[in-house]
Amino acid sequence: MNKTIALEQTHIVPTYVRPEIVFTHGEGPYLFAEDGKRYLDFTSGIAVTSLGHSHPEWVAAVQEQAAKLVHVSNLYHTEPHVGVAKRLADHSFGDRVFFCNSGTEATEGALKFARKYAKQSGNADKVNLIGFSAGFHGRTIGALAVTYKEKYRAPFAPVMPGATFGTFNDIDALEDLIDENTAAVIVEPMQGEGGVNPADREFLQGLRALCDKHGALLIFDEVQVGLGRTGKLWGHEHAGVAPDIMTLAKPLANGLPIGAIVCSEKVAQVMAPGDHGSTFAAGPLVCRAAEVTFDIINQPEFLAHVTEMGNYLQAELNKIESSHIKEVRGIGLLIGIELDIEVGPLVAAARDHGLLAISAGPNVLRLAPALTITKAHADEALAVLKQILATD
Repeated sequence: MNKTIALEQTHIVPTYVRPEIVFTHGEGPYLFAEDGKRYLDFTSGIAVTSLGHSHPEWVAAVQEQAAKLVHVSNLYHTEPHVGVAKRLADHSFGDRVFFCNSGTEATEGALKFARKYAKQSGNADKVNLIGFSAGFHGRTIGALAVTYKEKYRAPFAPVMPGATFGTFNDIDALEDLIDENTAAVIVEPMQGEGGVNPADREFLQGLRALCDKHGALLIFDEVQVGLGRTGKLWGHEHAGVAPDIMTLAKPLANGLPIGAIVCSEKVAQVMAPGDHGSTFAAGPLVCRAAEVTFDIINQPEFLAHVTEMGNYLQAELNKIESSHIKEVRGIGLLIGIELDIEVGPLVAAARDHGLLAISAGPNVLRLAPALTITKAHADEALAVLKQILATD
């Protein structure tokens, strides 16, 4: 057994099942293993490294910043901290930003913001939260409460009280679920972990109307679909609907840990010093990485390229003749291939052929490559997918 893998089995808490590969470095959309084998990475670290691995402009910025200043905590000002916040506010519905370290932390903060905002209503019972079937928002106790899958919640029950679930893309069923005691509704504009399920335009518009009617906040979880993944800067732009709060994380610093809560002024003003905090959040190193990442992605030609590559991949995937393919769906470069069989063996088969893909539930194969892939990279992936999917 490989020495690194043997040591991991002795010293790491066993919360992941990993293949017996040790990666050493990456370049663009490729990862390289200790044995020298090259893999085309269509996972991007679960939709994180949107610029690919070791992007030269990103590397230069991180190296320069690391030599200057890495951490001072949130007790002091730094330019990169404000630089990222201004970019997010200037290019979204939001007015202010709170930084954290992950998508789960962003969910936790968003729920706290919503609960405190609801207290201003004068209704002491306005504490309820609504999530949706197949929704995923993180694994901490608060985030678990609005994460749908029972197997994630059950081992740690009781989780935070006050959360219920509606049916994703069924607005009619929510008429009686959202009421004057609802503090917030949280939803992904396109579900990632739950199966790559895009929200209907009418569904998100209906949610906005119901939240306005009952004085509830609308939270869009854009941890996986935000910052260009769908071909628009934000996933909710496809529906023409703005939330009150948006959570971000995965791609924001292209691999360094950062999360963000973007919110309207009315929400921001209920929070006071000491209400929430984070020691490591928004340090100058990670924020400098985020500035560069944001500036590269936030270009019309870059976003158009994402749309072009996503459309090409979906069109070619739909040409694959396989009795197991039920549907190909997604937006931009987050694509799900729903099958009538378990995808675990297909993930392993793709990996054996030098392609990294992941699941999104038991029967959906998920593709989330770097947003910088070319048609040649897409064709390389398609050749493997055709081989493993066309075999009945």
